[in-house]
Amino acid sequence: MENKFRFAKEIVCQAGVFLKEHLHDDLDVVQKSSPTDLVTQMDQKIQDDLVEKILARYPDDAILAEENDLRHDIADGNVWVIDPIDGTNNFITQQADFAIMLAYFENGQGQFGLIYDVTRDQLFHGGGAFDVYCNDRKLSAFINKPLQAYLIASNASMLEHNHWGLADLSRACLGVRVYGSAGISFGKTLSGGLAAYFSYNWPWDYAAAYVMADKLGFVIQTLDGGQPNFQTKEPIMIAPKCKLGELQEYLRKGKG
Repeated sequence: MENKFRFAKEIVCQAGVFLKEHLHDDLDVVQKSSPTDLVTQMDQKIQDDLVEKILARYPDDAILAEENDLRHDIADGNVWVIDPIDGTNNFITQQADFAIMLAYFENGQGQFGLIYDVTRDQLFHGGGAFDVYCNDRKLSAFINKPLQAYLIASNASMLEHNHWGLADLSRACLGVRVYGSAGISFGKTLSGGLAAYFSYNWPWDYAAAYVMADKLGFVIQTLDGGQPNFQTKEPIMIAPKCKLGELQEYLRKGKG
């Protein structure tokens, strides 16, 4: 597994170097399911390159990825989960606050995850048998303090409409942040900058953080407390295990 983990870090960092070199290139932007669901030739390029490198090294492994309908059951064999550019709208408009994400599972068990915040050059990596780091800094487990001492992050629409009581929850916290990228939000949570993050996510949005979360005292689950299905878009949160009861009081009231 050490060799596979090292290989994963190499190819993610290579993809990040490519994106930084082409950060200001003209983009071919295509709308997918809605005016805010966009894809560029860079999303396609990064995913294609990652898939090609993985299958060249590990031809018997499978891929679950955002683009090109690459779908595979997470519980079926050795599966790599890829989000080539998480935060594509940020990438298009700001050339910042986007991430490359990669996770590896064997028969449904997460072995390691990687979230690369490209423009900040921060690689979050670990999970499974590996400790979780940001670059060379080992991350500390969540420290339990009152909610008022912590920021949270969420989807803007969920806050605006108080879905799941998130606007109410935000008023009980120090404040709320909206980053427009699951990867950026997960990274800030894992490294202690946020207590929790709530949004509607696909499996490639949360797979890497899902593998790393447990090591740091967090859990990723649906907002009603269920296990993510790794197939569809669901309301997902990362939250400290020690805060679940407190957070779920808001979530249950908001859902009702």
